Amino acid sequence: MGVVLLVRHGQASFGADDYDVLSPTGWEQARQLGAWLRDRGVEATALVQGGMRRHRETAAALADAAGWDLPVSTDPGWDEFDHLAVLAADSEASSPPVTDRRAFQRAFEQATARWTTGAHDADYAETWSGFRDRCAGALARACDASGAGRVVVVVTSGGPIAAACATLVDPEAEPAAFARTWSRLNTVLVNTALSRVVVGSSGARLLTFNEHPHLEGESLTYR
Repeated sequence: MGVVLLVRHGQASFGADDYDVLSPTGWEQARQLGAWLRDRGVEATALVQGGMRRHRETAAALADAAGWDLPVSTDPGWDEFDHLAVLAADSEASSPPVTDRRAFQRAFEQATARWTTGAHDADYAETWSGFRDRCAGALARACDASGAGRVVVVVTSGGPIAAACATLVDPEAEPAAFARTWSRLNTVLVNTALSRVVVGSSGARLLTFNEHPHLEGESLTYR
């Protein structure tokens, strides 16, 4: 049986000019996860990252703390969707200052709900169905690489992890039900949380979701 570990990136620089950079807390979260995996004897046989800077930085800090000396492959299928474009496409969503996290979250949820209906595809460079298919492809590639006894670690973002987990929870879900599951999973993912997928003769199954025992206190963040 193989294992795929889906890791959300560390805290990015919310509210800064460049969001796609780990904050000091994000770097520390990645190191804490690496140390936690090292102490439990987890040895990655493959390390995959999305194409974003926050993915690369998280993977580097994680691997260093875990003591893993192996090449890192980049799969852009694990990139996050463009949340700013999704927000901008929804003329009814407010545009709160990013310093107001609760207001931003409300606007984000409203805008992604519009995106996931698929009724306004012409407004988006990447449609919801395109994003969903992209994430399913990335998950399939990671599972294919996880042969017996292999551990594939994937460093990505909340949106792709939620899509992968929603697919594994109910592969036959109707589009509206899938979108609701995705939204609920996406809103609770913790920075550097770990979700475990086991891959055996019957295919891939979600074993755990959003594990974060390596974090406590101010180290636990959602954005």
